[in-house]
Amino acid sequence: MSRSDLRALFRSNDRELKAVDYFADRRDEWATVVESLVRHTRRVHEAGFDVEDLETPRRNVLVFYGVGGIGKSTLSRGVAEHLVDSEARGADWPPLDPQVGRVAPVRIDLSRDSGSDFESLMLALRLAVVELGEPMPAFDLAFQRYWERNHPGEPLEEYLRRRTWFSRFPGSRSLSGQMQSVLSDVAQAASLPGTAGALVGKGLRLLVRALRDRRHQIRSLAECRRLADLLEAEPDLEALSYYSHLLAWDLSRVSAKRRATLVVLLDTFEDVGDRVHRDLERLIQRVAWLMPNALFIITGRNRLHWDDVKLEGQLDWAGPDFWPMLVGGAEDEPRQHTVGYLSAEDCERYLCERLTVGSQPLMDDSARHLITANSHGLPLYLDLAVMRFLDMYRKNGRAPVASEFNLDFPALVARTFRDLTPSVRQVLRAVSLLDSFSVELAAAGAGLDHDAPALELVERPFVDLDPGAPWPYRLHNLVRDAMREADSTSEDRWSPADWRRAAQRTVDALEREADGDRRRLVAALRQGLTLARDYGLELGWLEDAAFRYVDDFLWEPIELPVPAAQASHNARIGSAAEALAIALSTIARRQRCHRSETAEQLREVLASGQLPESLSELPRYFLAECDRDLGNFAASLEGMRQVVDAGGRLAPTAARGLVHLARRVGRFPQAHAAAEALGVEGRRDRALGDLWWTQGNMALACSSYAVNRDEALRLGQQGEAALSQACLAFAAAFRDRPRAGEEIARAQDALGVASIRWAELQTKIASLVRDAGVSTDLPVRAEGVVDEAREAGLTSSVAYVRFAVCLHATVLGESAPRDEARERLHECVRGEEFAYLVELSYLMAGEEPPADLPRAEWVDERSRVRARWAAIVDDRRREAAAHRGD
Repeated sequence: MSRSDLRALFRSNDRELKAVDYFADRRDEWATVVESLVRHTRRVHEAGFDVEDLETPRRNVLVFYGVGGIGKSTLSRGVAEHLVDSEARGADWPPLDPQVGRVAPVRIDLSRDSGSDFESLMLALRLAVVELGEPMPAFDLAFQRYWERNHPGEPLEEYLRRRTWFSRFPGSRSLSGQMQSVLSDVAQAASLPGTAGALVGKGLRLLVRALRDRRHQIRSLAECRRLADLLEAEPDLEALSYYSHLLAWDLSRVSAKRRATLVVLLDTFEDVGDRVHRDLERLIQRVAWLMPNALFIITGRNRLHWDDVKLEGQLDWAGPDFWPMLVGGAEDEPRQHTVGYLSAEDCERYLCERLTVGSQPLMDDSARHLITANSHGLPLYLDLAVMRFLDMYRKNGRAPVASEFNLDFPALVARTFRDLTPSVRQVLRAVSLLDSFSVELAAAGAGLDHDAPALELVERPFVDLDPGAPWPYRLHNLVRDAMREADSTSEDRWSPADWRRAAQRTVDALEREADGDRRRLVAALRQGLTLARDYGLELGWLEDAAFRYVDDFLWEPIELPVPAAQASHNARIGSAAEALAIALSTIARRQRCHRSETAEQLREVLASGQLPESLSELPRYFLAECDRDLGNFAASLEGMRQVVDAGGRLAPTAARGLVHLARRVGRFPQAHAAAEALGVEGRRDRALGDLWWTQGNMALACSSYAVNRDEALRLGQQGEAALSQACLAFAAAFRDRPRAGEEIARAQDALGVASIRWAELQTKIASLVRDAGVSTDLPVRAEGVVDEAREAGLTSSVAYVRFAVCLHATVLGESAPRDEARERLHECVRGEEFAYLVELSYLMAGEEPPADLPRAEWVDERSRVRARWAAIVDDRRREAAAHRGD
């Protein structure tokens, strides 16, 4: 049942206000507890299970870890309450699986403020099983000796009565009597002199001898093979930790009627120790190992590292051979789990239930939605937001609107910083500059010459792990935002100059990372540009990285976070880094929007004057490319010439652009001569392939495209290879339909990793060409591709689709569809642009083009071009006839 939230209750005089300490559902976590208990009890009850086996790997530890404020302690308390009484939480969680049977839960808060220590932990374990109503003779014998040595003259009953920490255990009043009864029975059976308390001197020696001789009076107790050795050992904390083995043995002897599974919940485990001092952790681990019939549920901020072989020596059992279920990637329960951030639905329910007036939520929908969005699922944020909302409600006499408390909470930073050393805090600030990072990047950004603080940071639960990312670590968004915007709660907080120096160190470190694969180049470029823009840094290596980014045709998204001062791209561009960032994101985005939008934004970048001359060719070339796609021939020609004349890194690419423009207007000899001079950098073979298919020489076109594709693959240029493959599929579709199907499939596969809109459309046009004269629905399919090309602003694609439909009509030999197809193709002609395609539609049909149609200049004689295209039509007619015959 939900209890009153006393903090909220005592902040307002409003008697109608109901404040509830609401527990947001953790159904998945509870299901994990149930599954772990089912599997655990099943193993314990197997015939071969032996509680005294000290060599079998342990599978009795379930771990929940997560960032401070995520709700781990609340989860631990909820689990303990539900194990005691399934009605305690109503219908939120289902009852335990009947396979589990009876359980004896004990929850121990290990925080430094709780007052618990290892001795208290051992007493708590013993108190938890008092209610079973059966003696624990092996443990009680050893513990009595420990107590007499370490608490001389202090009765256990009096000790438990004075320590309020034990008052919550029902068995605290009867434990002493139960122990005395057990010890009296043992003393009588073994004929010990004096009372049961005389487990010293002669009495101890007699009892040990009786155990070793396995006298029939205490034969059942003598079956505990290690009892005698533990009674002889010095009764200190080390020995006390080993007594857990005796308690496990006693529990295994409990009658079936009273048997129960001991469930030990250890909360705030991060306070047990640190990376250097693991003395208490070693004792607790020993208890878990020596009690394989008990399930331990550990909650804390950090992942449990008992599976790390490097801890051998600090812990008794370290490594995956001892704790196979604690290894990352383990699938069976019990294992380690990150306590997840609450879902949006859970957040909404929490906020609805937490504060109510007249059974209605105090917060309106907009307030709840805003808090939910800002919280990123962190319960601590929800709690702080509720307190702020309540304070404003009390102060103003009304429920505040969302905008009045849309703020970050410095308490989040303080909570995150707690228990972090200064060097780890320094690393945390540095990595808050990055979307993702590695240990090396973190140390470099923090200005450290060693990795230890970074290694400690990445083990914290507010650092998420994504092994598939270019750099595997990232801060939780809310922690990152709070770090950057509310760093005012720590004595060693950074000044603006400190942040700028860290940004520069990070950008310098990213330069080394940008030399890796394509993914790292893009990630380094995106993060480096963001830092350079936000902190006013020089571009440096980012200029070279920008050219490497556009050198291929993959066009991964490179959107940068929009700074607060820039509401849209229309805002004033204030730096070279900002201009370059906008240019690159615009160039990449052109694959997903109309070319006119890209052209407009690139003109704005050029007009800002922020880019150095060495970088201005970047937006200028792609603006010229957009003008070409939009049919702005003169503007595209002028832009390409400017880039070529500048002689920069994109000059070979712009030279190829001039070849494309010459081909568009049918000046094929000029295009041929220019293409031959392009070289590998200018994609010479692809430019030649573009030329040869227009001449009807599909064999040469396919060969040229294949050469360019293979060269691109050799250089690791997947985008260029995919583009060449799409062109190869298009050329092959004119002459070889079976091969065309294979090449189209290859192009589709290649474009699965590259976002090249023109190539995607070219592959679809290849399918149209392949089916020309064969597929009856080709004109309808063609219109769909035309619509896609127009949405992207690609005039050449529209023209190629219209040409494919002309080929289809010519193969069929029907004059009316052919005339209609030519008319639509003629709509694509602007002056000399694409006039050669209309001319080809006549040549392939053996007809003479109209006198007013601009004539192309062919590479060889016009009659040879006519013959090659006529042969393509004749071959397709034979294929179509054979297809209809089949």
